[in-house]
Amino acid sequence: MASVAPNLSAVRETMDVLLEISRLLNSGLDMESLSICVRLCEQGINPEALSSVIKELRKASDSLKTSENVGS
Repeated sequence: MASVAPNLSAVRETMDVLLEISRLLNSGLDMESLSICVRLCEQGINPEALSSVIKELRKASDSLKTSENVGS
């Protein structure tokens, strides 16, 4: 169990660094979303494809929000 604590600490530090990079790049990802993306990439998902999907989902979400505002 002694090796679990250092590994957990390293994972936390890595995620903190990734979150800071994400913020500097204005990705709009929170810690949970970033963590999901990292896990998907670790499972072999192509990062560029994942990025494209996130962008498309944001466009669709923005479009829905716009159409809801126009309809109000």
